[in-house]
Amino acid sequence: MELRHLRYFVAVAGAENVSRAAMKLHVSQPALSRQIRDLEDELKVLLLERGAQSVRLTDAGKIFFREARAVLERADAAVAAVRAVAGGAHTELHVGYAPSLTAQILPGALRNFQREFPRARVLLHDLSTEEMMTQLRAKKIHLSLMARPCANQLRGLRFTELARYPMCIAMAKNHPLARLRAVTREKAARENFITYTREDYPDYHAQLGGLFGEKLRIVEEHDSATSLIAAIESGRGAAMVPTCMACLAGERIKLIPLTPAPEPLIVGAVSRAVAPTAAVEKFIAVAKPDLSR
Repeated sequence: MELRHLRYFVAVAGAENVSRAAMKLHVSQPALSRQIRDLEDELKVLLLERGAQSVRLTDAGKIFFREARAVLERADAAVAAVRAVAGGAHTELHVGYAPSLTAQILPGALRNFQREFPRARVLLHDLSTEEMMTQLRAKKIHLSLMARPCANQLRGLRFTELARYPMCIAMAKNHPLARLRAVTREKAARENFITYTREDYPDYHAQLGGLFGEKLRIVEEHDSATSLIAAIESGRGAAMVPTCMACLAGERIKLIPLTPAPEPLIVGAVSRAVAPTAAVEKFIAVAKPDLSR
């Protein structure tokens, strides 16, 4: 017995006519009659009393009609539930993110995703790069918005580029260099530098060393963008940051282009490479920011 047998029987019993049921089901009348007889043969029970123009349920048929409808309703509900989860309608999406890098990306991504899946729930996790990679592999988060990791960090994962941000030098508004249109790397290297913590942001420190040399004077390390901005604003040093930092800092600090310009910071979404869910795919698809605004 298959679900189609139940659907055929319910259609015939509801219509009380094989011809009308056949038209509704888009099958031929002889084929439908044969399916009902096969069902009766399997059950070894007569379900329908057949007349010249109509059919009528037997006592056994009335019981089977009620139970068959219940089975079909449960099957339809199961299909709807699975499709809803696959489509993100009833899902919980855990997203890791780096606040300073995603200020232009995250608000629009959340707004667009919620428009597509209004009943989905997105939970945000403010994490360091290392924490995001660890939690992605442990399947504690579904995707992360972050700077592009190096190739060996992406084993089993995939990176989707969302935005590129020029790197610049950040300083207090009253800093002598703040009046310049651009700052050379040599001049910037003579400043006291404020950085993110080396333990949590090793790639950032490797980039600093490549641009300014190993003798760069690092006077402070901070574990968050908010404390980094506060330290820059207080005049305790300069920092190398991407232009998207302006979304967090506003007018509190001055961002000056470096010359020659370093490679831009590439920010995107990292997710597991195998069988991403529809919700993950949709979130990444709607996350690309409009940088023209």
